[in-house]
Amino acid sequence: MAKPAAPFNLSLLDRETLQGWLRKSTLDQRLAQRARILLELGAGMTPRAVSEKLDVTAPVVFKWRKRYLEQGIEGLNDLPRPGQPRKLSEKKVREILDKTVHQVPKEATHWSLRLMAKYTDTTVWQVSQVWEAAGLKPHLSQTFKINNDPDFVEKVIDIVGLYMNPPDNAMVLSVDEKTQIQALDRTQVQLPHLPPRPGQVERRTHDDKRNGTASLYAAFDVASGKVIGRVTERHRAQAFLDFIWQIDHDTPKELDLHVILDNSSAHKTVAVKAWLERNPRIKLHSTPTSACWLEEVGQWFGHLEGKALDRGGFTSVKDLRETIKTFIDTHNKLSAKPFRWTKSADAILASVGRAENS
Repeated sequence: MAKPAAPFNLSLLDRETLQGWLRKSTLDQRLAQRARILLELGAGMTPRAVSEKLDVTAPVVFKWRKRYLEQGIEGLNDLPRPGQPRKLSEKKVREILDKTVHQVPKEATHWSLRLMAKYTDTTVWQVSQVWEAAGLKPHLSQTFKINNDPDFVEKVIDIVGLYMNPPDNAMVLSVDEKTQIQALDRTQVQLPHLPPRPGQVERRTHDDKRNGTASLYAAFDVASGKVIGRVTERHRAQAFLDFIWQIDHDTPKELDLHVILDNSSAHKTVAVKAWLERNPRIKLHSTPTSACWLEEVGQWFGHLEGKALDRGGFTSVKDLRETIKTFIDTHNKLSAKPFRWTKSADAILASVGRAENS
C-alpha cells in the first residue's frame, strides 16, 4: 500500500470521537462522510485510495484532510455560507408595519408585496416574512381595517417581547374578561345514560331556558399555562380591581407581574390607578386598539366554551359558577402547559410578532 503524500496523524482521542459519531443514528451524513475520510486516512490509506473506497472525489478528501490538520475536529463543520438573506433592522420592521396599518400607497388602493418593497427599500421576500409574522394580508381581497392607534407598533413590540423574552424574576399574565356568560338550560336533553345509537349524534332541543348571566375574569400565566379565575356578577371597575387584588394575593410576592390586557375603560379608573401606584410590582401593558388577538387568554376562553359551556346545561348561575371553577381547577392540574410564541424564524421578526389582524 502506497504511503500518504504527507504525514497524517489522527490522535487517539479524535479517533474515538469520530468513531462515536458514526455510531449515532441521527448524525448528519455529511459529517459521517468526513469522519470516514479521516478514519481511513488515519489507518494509513492514501487520499486516492480513500477516494476510491468511499466513492468521493480526491479534492474532497484533500479538503477535509487539510481542514483537520489546520483546525482539528471543529474544522469538519460547515463554514457560514455567503449570501444569507439580509436581516431587517427593528427600525425597518417598524416602518413596514407602520405603513401597512396606517397608510395606503399613492398609486393603488391597497398594498402589494412589490409596492411595499419599493416604498421601504426591501425585498418582496422580506415584506412577505414581516406580513406573515404579523398576520397581515392587505394584498388579499378581504375585510381589512386600518388601525388608528398611534402607538400600535410600540405596543405590539412590547407585548410580543414579553411573550418571547419575559423579564427575569417576573410573571407574564394575559388578562381578559368574558362577559355575559349565560346559564342556559335546554328544555330537553338526551339523558346521559342513554348513549346515541350507531350513526346518530347526541341530541337536544333547539330551545332553552335562560337562568341568568355571569362574567369571568381570567389571568393566563404564559410560563406555566395555569389560569387564575374570578367569576363576577357584573362588569365594572370594582370587579376588575378585586381581580387584580386576587392576582396579587395568589402569586409569589418576590416576582414582578406584567399584565397584558385590553384598553377597557374599567382598567383606567382613578381607583385602579391609585391601587397600582401603591403596588408597583404590577405593571399593566395595553394591547393596541382592535388587537385582542394578542391576548393569549382568549385561546383559553375558546377551550372553556368548547369543553364546558357550549353543550352544558345550567339550572342556575350558581351551577354555572361551579362548572367554571371546576374547569379551571381541572385545567390547572391536568391540561396546563407553557405558551410558546412560534410565529417567526428570524430573531427580529420573532421579537415583533404579529401586528393588526385584518
